[in-house]
Amino acid sequence: MNPLRVALNTAFLFFVFIVQESVVTRVRLPIAGFSLYIAVLLAMISLEERNGAVALGFIGGLVLDLSPTSDGPFGQWALILTLTGYLISLNRDSVAEFIEGHIGFGIFIGVAASGSFITYLLFGTLLGESNGNLSRAIVIILGNFLYTVIFAPFFLPPLRWMRELMLTSRERS
Repeated sequence: MNPLRVALNTAFLFFVFIVQESVVTRVRLPIAGFSLYIAVLLAMISLEERNGAVALGFIGGLVLDLSPTSDGPFGQWALILTLTGYLISLNRDSVAEFIEGHIGFGIFIGVAASGSFITYLLFGTLLGESNGNLSRAIVIILGNFLYTVIFAPFFLPPLRWMRELMLTSRERS
């Protein structure tokens, strides 16, 4: 990933984060909340090659760590999303046919987001954080999975279009 794409992706992630914090968190959904930022970030990671996916995971995690609403220690989200980016890029070839369709892509992003949240809870527990009630955490993770599966197919086409615009001629071939 070239430096210009890193800068453009970082600016886009900050924009999505601002939309998440100012609009999406204000909407009261029936089961639990929805993290548009995590869903968009994981969708962008799944469209990238290995180095780009790891870099996007790290940058996206840093953006979440800079959030004033983040309760965890600084760097926890960066570590988790870098690991998630690496795992997604490592297994990209084995799930390539599954994520070509919009529904399969939504399910894949939902599972990846749920895995990220579970990893966040596990790392938080290892670091001695108070994560609250386990049953409430399960409801939040399942609710986020449901809304991610529902909404991910809607933002997939614009993300693919935006990624194609940002590719250089060397990266397109």
